[in-house]
Amino acid sequence: MSELPEGVELPSAEVAKPRPSAAAVISRNSGEDMEILLCHRVSEVPSFPDFWAFPGGGISRVDRKVAESNPSWFSEREDREWLIALLREMLEEVGVAPDGNGEFVNVEVEIIDRVNEDKSEWSKLVFENKLSIDNFNPPLITQRTTPPVAPIRHRNRFYHVATGDNSIEPKFPSGRTEFDEFQWWKPNELLDAWLSHEVKLPPPQVTLIRDIVDLGFSELAKNPPSGYHRIEYANGVELVPIPTDTLPPATHTDCYVLGHPGGSRILVDPAARSIEALEILRNKVAEIEESGSKIIGTVFTHKHPDHIGDLGKISKIYHAPIFASEETLSFLERYPSRWSRILREGGNIEIDDETWSVIETHGHCPGHICLVGEAGIVSGDNAVLFGTILVPSSDGNMNEYLAGLERLRDLDPSLLFPGHGPMVANPRRLLTRYLNHRKKRHLRVLNAVKVMEDYGGGTLESITREAYADTPDAHPNLAMDQTYSHLLALEESGNIRQGDGIWIFQTRE
Repeated sequence: MSELPEGVELPSAEVAKPRPSAAAVISRNSGEDMEILLCHRVSEVPSFPDFWAFPGGGISRVDRKVAESNPSWFSEREDREWLIALLREMLEEVGVAPDGNGEFVNVEVEIIDRVNEDKSEWSKLVFENKLSIDNFNPPLITQRTTPPVAPIRHRNRFYHVATGDNSIEPKFPSGRTEFDEFQWWKPNELLDAWLSHEVKLPPPQVTLIRDIVDLGFSELAKNPPSGYHRIEYANGVELVPIPTDTLPPATHTDCYVLGHPGGSRILVDPAARSIEALEILRNKVAEIEESGSKIIGTVFTHKHPDHIGDLGKISKIYHAPIFASEETLSFLERYPSRWSRILREGGNIEIDDETWSVIETHGHCPGHICLVGEAGIVSGDNAVLFGTILVPSSDGNMNEYLAGLERLRDLDPSLLFPGHGPMVANPRRLLTRYLNHRKKRHLRVLNAVKVMEDYGGGTLESITREAYADTPDAHPNLAMDQTYSHLLALEESGNIRQGDGIWIFQTRE
C-alpha cells in the first residue's frame, strides 16, 4: 500500500458477515397488468438515499424471541423468523397486513405507530386479535447477499406478497420514516426507467426485477435463485469486488465493468494479485466473453498497487490495451504488458454509443484520473463512504486534493463509483463532508503553527499533537504524515515557511 508512510503497517480488516433480513415484493393486479410496490427512500438516510426499494428489514432480537415463544406460528415452514420479520416490517413501513382469510388490509395509523415505537407490540397485537397471521404463506422468490465491499451486509430473502385485486394502499406512520413516497410500478416500466437513469435501485433489486420481467413470479418461486448475480450499480456500470491488500476498513478494490453485454466492455482497476482475486477476474472475463462482448481496454485510475494488481498475471487472463495517465503508464513500463493510450484532461473514452470523459484529480496520487459518464463518476480514491482517504506526504498534494473534491462536487453527479466500498448514492453530501473535514483539519494545522510562534516555531511532532488534539484515537504515524501533507500545502500557498525542521507562520505584506 504505497499511500501508507514507510514503516506503517495496519491490521487487515475482515469481510462483514451477512445478517439475515426479509423483504416484501408486494404485487397487485391492475387490469390485465401486474404492478409491484416500491418505496422511495428519503434523502437523509445513510444507506441508498433517493433510491426506490422494497419494504423490509433485518431480523431483530424481538423477531427471534417471538418465534421462540410461539413455536406454532408458521410451524410448517423453516423460515419462521423471516416471515415474522416480514409481517412486522410490512406493517411498520407500508401499513399493510394480512386479514386472516388470504387477503390484505390497510392498518390504522395508530396501530402502525404503536409497532414503530416498540417492535414487541406487533406480537401483542396478534394476541389482541387486532392483527392476524393466519393464511399468510408467501413464496420465497430469491435470496440475495450484499457484496463484500459493504461494512454492513445482509442475506436478504425476498418474498412475493400477492394482493390480487385488493385495493390496498400503503400508509406512512405519523412519525419519522425512511420513506417519503410510495409508487406502484409495472416491472417492465420500472426496469426501463432504471435503464435510462431515471430512477435509482439498489443492486440486488435490479437483477431481481430483471428476473420478474423475464421469468415471472411463478417460475421464481419454483426454484428461487440464491447464488451468483451480477452487481449492477447503474446501467452500463457493473461492480466486480476484487480482494486486495488495501487500506482498512476496506477489504476489496472496486473493479468496474463499463459497457453492456454483447457490446464493447472496458475494465477499470482490475487489481487482481492473489490466487483468489485472479480466479474472480478470470471468471468475470469468461462471463463477459460468453455474452458476446469484447474487452477493448483496461483503465487504471492511478498507480497504487491495490488498483494495479499483478499486471503480468492479469495479462495472461485477457489482452487489452491499457488506458491511463502518463504518470501511471510510466510506472507500468516495468510490467510485461501492452499500453496504447495516454488519458488526459478533456479526453474521452468511447464504449459503443456511450462516452466517458476524463478528468484529472491528482491530489491523492500523481496521475490520478476519474471517468465521468451519464450514470455518474468512476472516482478512484477521492472519497469513500466508510474509512478515509489518505493524501500521502511522499507524492500526494493536499491543495490539489481539495481542488479535486470541489470539482467533483460541482459536477453534481447522480452516483459516485468509488475505488473501495459501496457506491455513493448522494455524492454531493459525501464530497461536502470530505471537504469540510479536510478544510477544518487544514485550518487546525495552520492554527497549530500560529500557536507555536510563541515557542519560536513548531516541529512536525508538536504541530501534529496540537492539530490532532481533537482526535486522540488517530494513528500517530498517519496523523503525522497527514499533518505533513497539510504543512506542505500551506507552504505551497504561502501561509507558512519552514527551515531546519521548524515551521513558522508566514506574515503576508
